[in-house]
Amino acid sequence: MGGFFGISKRSDCVSELFYGVDYNSHMGTKRAGMATVNNGVFSRSIHNIENSYFRTKFEGDLHEFSGRQGIGVISDTDAQPIIVNCHLGKFAIVTVGRINNIRELESELLEKGHHFCEHSYDIINPTEMIAALISEGSDYVSGIENVYNRVKGSCSMLLLLEDRIIAARDRLGRTPIIIGRKDGAFAATSESCAFPNLGFRIERDLGPGEIVEFDSEGMRQLKAPGEEMQVCAFLWTYYGYPVCQYEGRNVDEMRYECGKNMGSDDDTDADFVSAIPDSGIGMALGYAEGKKVPYKRGIVKYTPTWPRSFTPSTQERRELVAKMKLIPNKSLLRDRKVIFCDDSIVRGTQLRDNVSDLYESGAREVHMRISCPPLIYPCRFLNFTASKSELELITRRVIKELEGDHDRNLEEYAATGSEKYRRMVETIREQLGIDSLQFSSIENVVSSIGLPKCKICTHCFDGSSHD
Repeated sequence: MGGFFGISKRSDCVSELFYGVDYNSHMGTKRAGMATVNNGVFSRSIHNIENSYFRTKFEGDLHEFSGRQGIGVISDTDAQPIIVNCHLGKFAIVTVGRINNIRELESELLEKGHHFCEHSYDIINPTEMIAALISEGSDYVSGIENVYNRVKGSCSMLLLLEDRIIAARDRLGRTPIIIGRKDGAFAATSESCAFPNLGFRIERDLGPGEIVEFDSEGMRQLKAPGEEMQVCAFLWTYYGYPVCQYEGRNVDEMRYECGKNMGSDDDTDADFVSAIPDSGIGMALGYAEGKKVPYKRGIVKYTPTWPRSFTPSTQERRELVAKMKLIPNKSLLRDRKVIFCDDSIVRGTQLRDNVSDLYESGAREVHMRISCPPLIYPCRFLNFTASKSELELITRRVIKELEGDHDRNLEEYAATGSEKYRRMVETIREQLGIDSLQFSSIENVVSSIGLPKCKICTHCFDGSSHD
C-alpha cells in the first residue's frame, strides 16, 4: 500500500516533514522519499527501505533540504517523489494507489507523444504515469480529474508546487487523506497518527474525489467531494495504526468493538484470550471483554529488532521472518485452552506455523478468531496482498478442493453461515490443525466501522466493489 505526508509552514518545515513521513512507515516497506521547495528550487531524496528504516536512511540527508513546504512518501511500489516540469509549471508528486490499466494508458500516451523513463524489468513508474495524465489538463484540477476518469484502480496524491500543496483523494475515497492544522501550518497525511506529537489537530477528512490546496495560512477547496465512497475496510482491521482514525472512526475502537461483538456470542470453553500481535491486540481485548474471560499475552512480538512490518522478496524468507518475530510464552500456554485473535488469513502458511509453535509450547487447545471475513477475492484496488494468483489465497485452494474449480459458487462461499461457507471454514480449520475457527461476519465489520455498507469496500470478502 503506502502512506504520505505533506506540510506547508510559515517557517522551515524539514524536521516536521521528516517525522510526519516517518509516522507512515507502517504502511509500506520498499521505497521512501522526500521533496521540499525553497525559492523555486526543488530538493529530493529517495531510498530503498527494504532492509532498513526511514529514519536511518534519511537522517543523513536532512541538511540537503530546506523550505517552508514539502511532501514525502512511504511506498510499497515505486520510487517517489518525482519532479515534473510541464506546461502547468514545476511540481513534485507522491501517490498512493494502484493502476490496473497502466499498460493501456502507456500505449495511449505514447501515441500522443508522451515519453516515459526506462525502468528495470520494463516497468512503468505509476507515479510518473499519474504525472503524465495530470499534464494533459488545462490546469491542475482538470489534470487530476483526468486521472480520476482514466485510471482503473485507485489513486490519492499530493502535489508540491512552489507556493502551495495540492491534496487530491481517490475518486471513490479508497485511501484516506486527513488534513491537520496548527498555528502557522497546515498538513495532509494518510495516517492521522502523524499529527499529535507534531502539534497538529485534525481539521477534517477529505471526501472522495475532493481536491484542495493549502499553504501555511489556509486551505481552499478546488473540487467538491463526490457522493459515492468505497473506503477500504482493511484500514481498520489491518493497515491502520491503533491511534489513527478514518472518517471519524478510531482504528482501535473499531477493532475492540469487532472483537467484543464476536466474543459475546462465543460459548467456547477457554482459559484466556490472546492476540497474534500487533493488529490482533485491539480485537483480542474486546473479545476478552465480550466473552468475560481474561486477556493474556500468550504470544509476544520481539520488538527490539522487528518493530514494524517487514516483507522479504521470497515466500520462504517471509515465512522465516514471520516465525522469528513472534515468541510463544510457554509459562502462560502450558495446558491452557486459548482463544487467539488475528486480523486475517491470506495464504495460511504463517498462521499454520504459529499454531504449530503454540501446541509445541504446551497449549492444550488453540481456537482462532479472525477479525475479518474469509478473503475470497484478491484486492484489485490497493495491493493489500502480494498474491500473484487467486490460488495463493487459502480460500480459493479450498474451494478448488471442494468444487474442482477455484472460481465456482463464490457467492455462496462468501455468504456467512451458508452450507458452503461452513464447509470452507471447516476445511481451513482442518488444514491449520486447530480446535476451532471463526471469522467475523461482514455485518460485524461494517457495524464496527460505523459507516453504511455502501460506503465501505468489502470486495475482498464478497466481490462487491468496482472501478
